[in-house]
Amino acid sequence: MDTNILLESGTNELEVLEFVINGNHYGINVEKVREILTYQEVTPIPNSHPCIEGIFMPRGEIITVIDLFQALGFPNYDKKSNFLIVTNFNNLNIAFDVQTVLGINRVSWSDVVKPDATVSSPGSGVATGIIKKADNLLIILDFERIVEEICPETSLKFSQITSLQDRERNEIPILIAEDSMMLCKLIKDALNVAGYTKLTIKNNGQEAWDYLCELKKNNGVEYGAKCVITDIEMPLMDGHRLIKLIRDTEGLKHLPIVIFSSLINDDMKRKGELLGADDQISKPEIGKLVSILDKLIGSQIYG
Repeated sequence: MDTNILLESGTNELEVLEFVINGNHYGINVEKVREILTYQEVTPIPNSHPCIEGIFMPRGEIITVIDLFQALGFPNYDKKSNFLIVTNFNNLNIAFDVQTVLGINRVSWSDVVKPDATVSSPGSGVATGIIKKADNLLIILDFERIVEEICPETSLKFSQITSLQDRERNEIPILIAEDSMMLCKLIKDALNVAGYTKLTIKNNGQEAWDYLCELKKNNGVEYGAKCVITDIEMPLMDGHRLIKLIRDTEGLKHLPIVIFSSLINDDMKRKGELLGADDQISKPEIGKLVSILDKLIGSQIYG
């Protein structure tokens, strides 16, 4: 999908595709969107999840269609007038059935408000951010969470690290920037199993940046963070902006940085490389994350 707008890396901006379901306005990061199609007939899959409408084949590629109406608890009466938003994230190609597509909003992550616990509690909320517009509120949905509830096998692959549970424990300090409370717990549990036990978790890039600045001010960077793991999509400050700030700052620029995100496609990889990320891994691959940590900082464990 060509938006004709090229976002520079590290500017803390994003483009949100706005769409409507049941009169409510929702959004998805344009980086996840491949194309938008008018609704097409789908082939139902027997015994599939109720939110899965079926599959269709645009240009010969089989793509699963999720009924976003039902996933959000709304009726879906007139599918023929709907649209399909075809996406790619977590190495999956999935189409979402929506009512109307309105257009693209370019905003700063600093303008995205993180929902409080009454709206997005751990394990149940599907809103990652809220944008205040002149005439309505635009809710950015957690599409990874929606897909995981429908297809649990898309979650972090803990089977990749079960063989690591007998490894030596270590206290190498690692800073993690991740806005999903559920994923924070999963990542923490997984890294603990792999031996990394001294983890500091911040809920967005701004909090992580403030923490690093405080460490630098008190000459404690080596004691508080010897590696940074960051998501990309986060309210207030995204991961790309965080990386740019780190790489542009004396006393911090040496830190190894790993991007752990659902948005690891070719374009995003190029942005991450230009900014100076040491590695980039798609979120389900927790085993690969451990391998990268071993490569970047593992020598500090064994000397």
